[in-house]
Amino acid sequence: MASDLLNQRTSGVLLHPTSLPGPHGCGDFGPNAYYFVDWLEVAGQTLWQTLPLGPIGPGDSPYMGSSAFAGNPLFVAFEPLLERGWINASSLQADFNAQKIDYSLVVPWRLARLREAFAGFQQAALPEDQQAFLAWLQAEASWVDDYTLFMALDQAHSPALWPDWPAPLAQREPAALAQARSQHAQEIAFWGFVQWQFDVQWKRLKGYANQKNIHLVGDLPIFIAHHSSDCWSRPDLYELDPQGHPNVIAGVPPDFFSETGQRWGNPLYNWKAMQADGYAWWIERVKRQLSLADVVRIDHFRGFVGYWEIPASEPTAVKGRWMPGPDYDLFAAIEVALGKLPIIAEDLGVITPEVVALRQRAGFPGMRILQFAFSDDAGNNFLPHNYARDTVVYSGTHDNDTVKGWWTDCTERERAYAGEYLHTDGSDVHWAMVRACAQSVANHALCQFQDVLGLDGSHRMNTPGTVGCWTWRFLWDWVGNEPAERLGRITAASGRTRFDRLPLPAYPEGKNKP
Repeated sequence: MASDLLNQRTSGVLLHPTSLPGPHGCGDFGPNAYYFVDWLEVAGQTLWQTLPLGPIGPGDSPYMGSSAFAGNPLFVAFEPLLERGWINASSLQADFNAQKIDYSLVVPWRLARLREAFAGFQQAALPEDQQAFLAWLQAEASWVDDYTLFMALDQAHSPALWPDWPAPLAQREPAALAQARSQHAQEIAFWGFVQWQFDVQWKRLKGYANQKNIHLVGDLPIFIAHHSSDCWSRPDLYELDPQGHPNVIAGVPPDFFSETGQRWGNPLYNWKAMQADGYAWWIERVKRQLSLADVVRIDHFRGFVGYWEIPASEPTAVKGRWMPGPDYDLFAAIEVALGKLPIIAEDLGVITPEVVALRQRAGFPGMRILQFAFSDDAGNNFLPHNYARDTVVYSGTHDNDTVKGWWTDCTERERAYAGEYLHTDGSDVHWAMVRACAQSVANHALCQFQDVLGLDGSHRMNTPGTVGCWTWRFLWDWVGNEPAERLGRITAASGRTRFDRLPLPAYPEGKNKP
């Protein structure tokens, strides 16, 4: 079903769950996530795209987490835990900023509440809940055993990175690991409980969305963090020195946007070792992500053809070199194991013919960003009249400004070209872009929720290369009925939902202010 979805004409909205309203400091899988699914249904949408659902890392980024398999503990909603009697309502009283996430406050507060819920589970869980937890741990043992032990050791040895832990633990000596599992059994069980609840809650939400013909689009970063359970548990799969530190790291070379390139700092894969292992880690990673989403976007797809290798000792990305990636060999192995892959390739940046050839051979649609379309002439690849059907077009992604913010800050030439192309004076430029995406030949059209609401650049989710991002949240008071109705009409008129949905019903009564 999911692979067939990529051949259909669809429309959707990009919104990370952290941006949802709610009383506990950041969005989660609680009631407001279900209200958002209801909103998508009313608006005639069939796709909900998120950012990576894994743990956040340095800078609060969802693209640099401690595991390629685990879920973000911040997403675990407290309402289901309250219903089970595992936590008290009095513990959930809080006064957080409703429009911006303060991770320095929210993370410790939510983790403390999760620890209370785990204590409540241990004291009062019904036998069937205890059995469900144990069954889940057994089913997910291939990744959760290493992840929970890593997190327990990380808590015990913080702020040291794993190569700087006591050598027997860093080098994973069996006797040391066995002793650690015994010594930290309670902490290990806590992290397992959190991941179990993440899975239970997300899959319940996904099932609710799927029943309404709304499909979830996930996001898979190509690289993983060095300080992660993946790198610690399988150091042989990465380019590391004998102590576990990276020899070389990921990034991109100098370009128009940066004279020194971008030094990301992720460890690079040992592709020869992965190939010798039959790409087993990648197969399990993609399998896990496809259990959480109907379609998965793979970030930095061009890195599978060639990636920029930077010596770890270099302070910038200037002195790097291009190295060959696994190319189609990787995706052929994954497809043999898992079947036809419902994957979107993020093929932005300087794309060579070899990258195009890989994407087309694998059968993955590529991406276009409408905000990038107006910098030169009519031959620009991001203009809708140059799209192919196997395309996912965005008004903008999480790395872009909002459309209104872009209109304010773009050059006069871009503004003039966009105004003529989109037939707008700027007052409704967000709807003009949404409409242009929807009416294009691209099979899939997505827009940021900020653009549906017509919000300015102060509501931007991320500005690459800066700190203090990933904090944006919305309020239901900003939404009302008009955005869903207008988006639904554009979607239906563009053949991306049933035309008999017009006129659309009003937004469900009582959902504007949960």
